[in-house]
Amino acid sequence: MDGKNMSNKKRQSVLKPIMIDLEAVAEITGLSESTVQSLIRANDFPKPRKASARRSCWLLREIEEWAESRPVSDFLPPPNTEAGGRNGKPNSQNVLPITQDAQTE
Repeated sequence: MDGKNMSNKKRQSVLKPIMIDLEAVAEITGLSESTVQSLIRANDFPKPRKASARRSCWLLREIEEWAESRPVSDFLPPPNTEAGGRNGKPNSQNVLPITQDAQTE
């Protein structure tokens, strides 16, 4: 590969996309594709743009603006997202084994 092709390849991987498809929208928002579609129908999400006669995409900028406009949640994270396991109970990966030295102290 010559230097010109290599520089084009590097440039492509650094560029931020302008338009993204439904799969990418769902992935970056953490929502399912069906939830995104439901929010669009309820006028609670940016509508897609026609990228071509047979392709619709979203402007990444509009998705980012929508995400930033979402209200801050009052809900605390569930206990299974903390250091403990499900229901706040430690799981085997989070518990250090008790050694003989620790038992004699």
